[in-house]
Amino acid sequence: MSGKEIRERFLQFFASRQHEIYPSASLIPVNDPSILWTAAGMVPFKPYFTGAAIPPVRRITTCQKCLRTPDIESVGKTARHHTFFEMLGNFSFGDYFKQEAIGWAWEFVTRHLELPEDKLWITIYLDDDEAFDIWHHQVGVPAERIVRMGKDTNFWEIGVGPCGPCSEIYIDLGEERGCGSPECGVGCDCDRFLEIWNLVFIQFFRDEQGNYTPLENKGIDTGMGLERVASVLQGVASNFDTDLFREIMDFTAGILGVPYGTSSRGDLALKVIADHCRAVTFAVADGALPSNEGRGYVLRRLLRRAVRFGRLLGYQEPFLYRVAGAIIDQMGEVYPELVAHREHVTRVVRTEEERFGETLAQGTEILNKMIAGARAEGRTVLSGPDAFRLYDTYGFPLELTREMAAEQGLDVDESGFAAAMEEQRQRARSARQETEYISELDTLFREARDTYGETNFVGYQTLRAEGKVLFLVKEGQRADRAAAGEDVYLVLDQTPCYAESGGQVADHAVLEAGEVRVEVTEVTRPVEGLIVHKGKVKSGLIKEGDAVQVTVDAARRAAVARNHSATHLLHRALKEVLGEHVNQAGSLVEPERLRFDFTHYAALTPQEMRRIEELVNRAILADLPVEVLETGLEEARAMGAVALFGEKYGQTVRVVKMGDYSIELCGGTHLQRTSQAGLFKLLGESSIGAGLRRVEAVTGAGALHYLYEKEAQLESIGRLVKAAAHDVVQRVENLVRAHQELEKETETLRARLARLEVQELLSQVQEVGGVKLLAARATAADMDSLRAMVDLLRDRLGSAVIVLAAPAGERVNLVAAVTKDLTGRGLHAGKLVKEVAAVLGGGGGGKPEMAQAGGKDLSRINEALDKARRLVGEQLKTA
Repeated sequence: MSGKEIRERFLQFFASRQHEIYPSASLIPVNDPSILWTAAGMVPFKPYFTGAAIPPVRRITTCQKCLRTPDIESVGKTARHHTFFEMLGNFSFGDYFKQEAIGWAWEFVTRHLELPEDKLWITIYLDDDEAFDIWHHQVGVPAERIVRMGKDTNFWEIGVGPCGPCSEIYIDLGEERGCGSPECGVGCDCDRFLEIWNLVFIQFFRDEQGNYTPLENKGIDTGMGLERVASVLQGVASNFDTDLFREIMDFTAGILGVPYGTSSRGDLALKVIADHCRAVTFAVADGALPSNEGRGYVLRRLLRRAVRFGRLLGYQEPFLYRVAGAIIDQMGEVYPELVAHREHVTRVVRTEEERFGETLAQGTEILNKMIAGARAEGRTVLSGPDAFRLYDTYGFPLELTREMAAEQGLDVDESGFAAAMEEQRQRARSARQETEYISELDTLFREARDTYGETNFVGYQTLRAEGKVLFLVKEGQRADRAAAGEDVYLVLDQTPCYAESGGQVADHAVLEAGEVRVEVTEVTRPVEGLIVHKGKVKSGLIKEGDAVQVTVDAARRAAVARNHSATHLLHRALKEVLGEHVNQAGSLVEPERLRFDFTHYAALTPQEMRRIEELVNRAILADLPVEVLETGLEEARAMGAVALFGEKYGQTVRVVKMGDYSIELCGGTHLQRTSQAGLFKLLGESSIGAGLRRVEAVTGAGALHYLYEKEAQLESIGRLVKAAAHDVVQRVENLVRAHQELEKETETLRARLARLEVQELLSQVQEVGGVKLLAARATAADMDSLRAMVDLLRDRLGSAVIVLAAPAGERVNLVAAVTKDLTGRGLHAGKLVKEVAAVLGGGGGGKPEMAQAGGKDLSRINEALDKARRLVGEQLKTA
């Protein structure tokens, strides 16, 4: 039975038992910063099990793509370890429980997969007599094939929250697969007994004291590894020998020219490449990009490890992107997101391959030298600082250094590496200036929130409101008042001031009460729910308990809103022009400009920039209404709202919709209609990291000022080239052509002069020990010109030693040449020019036939040339 058939049978089996078939969730967990990857089928449903969200239906079944990384270095060396795999599962949220879950599991494996009952074993939690009774008395599994296991293997819990015992289904693959130990049985580390399905019975709630209370609404979470089941049904010894892998491995073998099954070294490489490339392909399709931290680092590590295994088999060209294409062809029908992002996936993989090719060549050369040095010194451990230098300077992952060193019989001092890494972090920390009492302020503001509650923000509805001063801080301490000239932090019961968040800068405002005037230039949320105003008292005496009128700077708020609404239009336009893989990675919205960071693998072309501008301005001119509504998170997603990766959202979210063009979750301030943005103009784009780009833009008055500046520059150029604005381009083109023609004439004249100088220099040739020698002063603008002159002289002289010195500003350039026939007589251009340069207070060197150097002392050129003549004579005598 093929992997595809197993997957389909499982889903349809549970669909026939009233389960909704849900598509696989993304490998990037949604709204769950606690984990890097979706590593199990239940991850997307954690909120339903914990009670944080209400499930839309009570029964769900999925085939979930999963990614786990604790055992990367075991991949390919064992039959079962993978980074990417598929997990079949059925889930109940307060509906059915053990009896149905156990009965259906047994029915599926025995009747639908037709696994022999006498080969199946069951594990249960130590004291789960309920599960034992169902398995033994209702299902009919003999008691001797039901094994009670401890809490470490058969009880699922994640700290405080829902938890419960587990029951697993194992299959006995035969004595020939075992370790031979008399104690070999279920739970043994050998390959005889293979776990294929785990049933988790979520029936307790664990509190902070470790007490377990039975849940009123119990749950079921099961997981069956598709690759494992396929290996059993297809009668193969390893997951890698199933159709899920063999197609990819055979494709890769065709590229690398190493057929599977012909060598253990080649088989290991093909397994690692197939596994890692599956992980990379699915992760990139879900929006991950290689980088130096977080999940991006995991991705980069997997990709580079796969590339290196290809290199170990002698293949030097990029190939993983082709393997990724084959994976998409194989699995695209089941996972359509692969097909939708094919071009993006293959481009990202190829770009990273090419970049790593450069890193690998350079890093490998350095590492080999380090290994050779360690061996020469009799060491068996590569030093931590050396490994860190490879990582820090050449981007060489520690894991790769460890593997390559191990191949040469060396260990790596990983504690030394960690110490070097920490030293760098300490240097980075010390380079950042931190305020003296920032931790004290945090404590004070937590005290304010706990005492007075959260601040009521009314800034979406109004720019002017009355607030009461609840809490006042100056000079790092709580105070009851502040006078004119003093800096102050203020907490009000309510405020119209927007606190800096989501990339949008804070409002500026004025607080007034009678003679009191405070100018606010910073608004923050130092602790959740609390808004703090920082400003300077300009007049009067402000006190805790005062009622103040708060007025937001309306012009600044409007300018910020123009740029913020434009970022939403820009985000949509980027997706349209570059592809749906584009996602916001950061932003800065100020009154003067906007900055937008996003995921993309290549620099934007001028044509792409122009198209993006056109789309944003078209949306502005369309005068689209900007609607804001609050709704549930799931409802917002169903509407198609874009959620920013890494943002934490509650169950109620704020949706900003601009006509039918853009819809995003956002807590910022916006325009009422897109036309209020006026004009949108991109200023430029740049790279800010692997797979990350940045664009900057202006709107409204900022765009107008930008155009004024461009007009002024054009007028200045016109005055310089004496042309009207509409003729400037033609005039500049004419000047450039004229300049190029003059440069050609100049080069021709320089060549003639060089030939004349060559003729003059040839008259200065001497003979030393039967060898023609030219040691002379020359005229050359730079080192390249001097080398060209030496080449001309060498061609004319045939067999000779040449040393030329040419002043160049405040330095002297030196070039020495020895024709090939004379190097065998002990003459060496590199040694010669090095000693000559020393006379001039400089240095240099090179190869026996050609070398160059430089010096500082122009007054000693003749002395240096005399030294050259003596050295040639001495070298000939000692030869």
